[in-house]
Amino acid sequence: MTPDQIVLIKNSWAQVAPISAQAAELFYTRLFELDPSLRPLFNGDMEVQGQKLMRMIGVAVNGLDRLPDIVPAVQELGVRHVAYGVKDEHYDTVGAALLWTLKTGLGDAFTEATREAWSEVYGLLADTMKAAAAEAA
Repeated sequence: MTPDQIVLIKNSWAQVAPISAQAAELFYTRLFELDPSLRPLFNGDMEVQGQKLMRMIGVAVNGLDRLPDIVPAVQELGVRHVAYGVKDEHYDTVGAALLWTLKTGLGDAFTEATREAWSEVYGLLADTMKAAAAEAA
């Protein structure tokens, strides 16, 4: 990730954070539209789940300047997700739902450069989670 991409991600996230409840609702609605088979993986209160998701993304965004510091937490998250029933192929669907949510929430502010930055960071984090899950298996 380049410093410019980190700035794009942080600036766009700063616009999403104030509407995080709506963003989480958009995300999960889109996720389940893309793959209804994922719905059973979420047993709890979806509002609480949405809050957890937004906090996790916020921590990742805030840690982009010091990526090596957040890698252990991302790896642990990947290992935990195996127990929830998450498979490697689910990460692509989650990424698509995330990008759609950002595009929907940010509108014209979701430029091509912003999309590319988010795609890159999501790919990096997802690959880290998948590798940790595979190593733990």
